Amino acid sequence: MTIRILPAVGDPDAARIVSSLLSQLPDAEPAPVVADSTALLGALAEASGAGARPAGPTGGRGPAPAVEGLPEVVLVHERIGPLPALELIREVALRFPAVGVVLITTDAGPALFSAAMDAGARGIVGLPLGYEELTARVQAAAQWSAGVRVHLGGSPDAAPGPAGTLVTVTGAKGGVGTTVTAVQLALAAHAAGRRVALVDMDLQSGDVASYLDVQFRRSLVDLAGIEDISVRVLQDAVHDHHTGLGLLLAPEEGERGEEVDDRAARQIVTALRSRYEVVVIDCGSQMQSANAAAVELADVALLVTTPDVVAVRAAKRQVRLWDRLQIRKAADTTTLVNRLTRSTEIQPPLVAKATGTQMARTAVPAAFKELQPCVDAGRMQDLDARSTIKQALWALAAELGLVDSPAARQGRGGQRGRTALTGRKRKAITAGAAPGPGTGQFPAQAPGPGPRFGARRGSSAAAGGTGPFGPYEEG
Repeated sequence: MTIRILPAVGDPDAARIVSSLLSQLPDAEPAPVVADSTALLGALAEASGAGARPAGPTGGRGPAPAVEGLPEVVLVHERIGPLPALELIREVALRFPAVGVVLITTDAGPALFSAAMDAGARGIVGLPLGYEELTARVQAAAQWSAGVRVHLGGSPDAAPGPAGTLVTVTGAKGGVGTTVTAVQLALAAHAAGRRVALVDMDLQSGDVASYLDVQFRRSLVDLAGIEDISVRVLQDAVHDHHTGLGLLLAPEEGERGEEVDDRAARQIVTALRSRYEVVVIDCGSQMQSANAAAVELADVALLVTTPDVVAVRAAKRQVRLWDRLQIRKAADTTTLVNRLTRSTEIQPPLVAKATGTQMARTAVPAAFKELQPCVDAGRMQDLDARSTIKQALWALAAELGLVDSPAARQGRGGQRGRTALTGRKRKAITAGAAPGPGTGQFPAQAPGPGPRFGARRGSSAAAGGTGPFGPYEEG
């Protein structure tokens, strides 16, 4: 998002410093400095299309000025005139409520801070000006302004807060392929021309660095104790991998993962989403406050499992845990079945029934031999394009909306193989009577051409009863 900034500075020396710093801000579009309060209010009125129209009475419900042309941020220097700075801030806040105002002052004490907030300012920057502090205050005011504009009927394309897509990848248990999935989704999104960050939030045993052969001294922990994560601080913590991905890694010392709490995780995720189009987070399989917060914020929460009784039971426990802690509902979770073969008794429809989640249309085949050379070399980015695993995971990226370009959607070619992958004919998947209302269990197998959900004859799922995952509950 481009941040339009209108500085109002009465002191010529301060105006030159402010202009110089604003020109260095990323994604910023600073306007020429205005020298007094009259020029500022006139510029805002002209940008809003209000012209010289007088402000309505306090509490009136006349039409609000248009917000599309207004700057997101106004900087007010303490030595502005003829209106005093606090009165000017109050006037801007009343007449142009979609503009975030930041006060520049030599006195950043609590008394002035309280008075500025009461007047309607969104932040204070102390003199002498510092790049990081100015960047943090401007970005915070711009995000607030974007949210207000939605409620004031601004541009429907303006979204409140960060606009990057957040995808979390969580394993039902260890070893189900969570990290491979996260890495390949990130690579697929980058291949489609997106700016992508890959975050390792498996704080005690993260392996993203090993899979991409990275040795980097910065980690998530370095951002945990920072109140306002500026662009420069974020750049220092994110490793620019030669694949084009931005990597934010787990700490090498697993015990330090406890320093990243839910507040820090939310702040880190927000900062990343403001800088990247796609943020993919490997959450591992153990829920902590940090990755639980990430799952709660996610646009897409992907749960990875394998088609075996132990893993599906673990997936069911994970979904129920999220529901009990009000992190995420089962209906808002997408489950991916990894290592599926023709002879697998547990098919995706049975996993969907056990977990109550949506199922990804794409399933990943069991072909570890394709992965092993890249895993051992720590070069997951070199996985052959002909690999059935890569084709399936890149098709999954297209299914999740991370891939737009037709070239990157070539992974959808794996869809043809997916029918053969599940092995059974569709009749075999859908054969059998539907469960009776209120029973909470599968009924006995009805006569038909094949076993229910691809189970072999004589299995507990085919014979009825509670099945391998316990009783199935309605709803």
